[in-house]
Amino acid sequence: MAKKNNSNFNLELLKEKAKKSAPQYKSFFKNLKKNQLRELDDTIHYIHEEVFDDFDCLSCANCCRTLGPRITDRDIEKIASALRIKPKDVVERYLRIDEDGDYVFKTMPCPFICDDNYCSIYNDRPKACREYPHTDRKKFYQIYNLTIKNSETCPAIQLILDRLKDEL
Repeated sequence: MAKKNNSNFNLELLKEKAKKSAPQYKSFFKNLKKNQLRELDDTIHYIHEEVFDDFDCLSCANCCRTLGPRITDRDIEKIASALRIKPKDVVERYLRIDEDGDYVFKTMPCPFICDDNYCSIYNDRPKACREYPHTDRKKFYQIYNLTIKNSETCPAIQLILDRLKDEL
């Protein structure tokens, strides 16, 4: 099955829908019982796979254009290796320290996103980028607030949350 082109959405409308839906999502998660948490993981992982089998991230790339991932020392090493430069040069050229004391990109969109939304360091991208949108992680209930916030950026998350609400 071909992936759908998702380029027909507007980031402002996406944020508006997410903010409008946030109270419903929060209420849904708060009302889950402890014995439903295992089912939550199984269900959201299944939905994650189905949504991303049909979702074309390259037609969106909002995450790469608007979210600044935390960059670890290991990420810096991998980026440096990919670019064939020294880790200190990666820090000087591309990174700054944020208010939490973490490395993040100096500017957004990501300095490694290309015009066609491909990542020029895809195989060596930061861990936070590899794991985004985090809807397939274990103990998902621990990050549901982050997921609700990320639904302002990622239309796939909105699809996942809407289906999750319907299925549990």
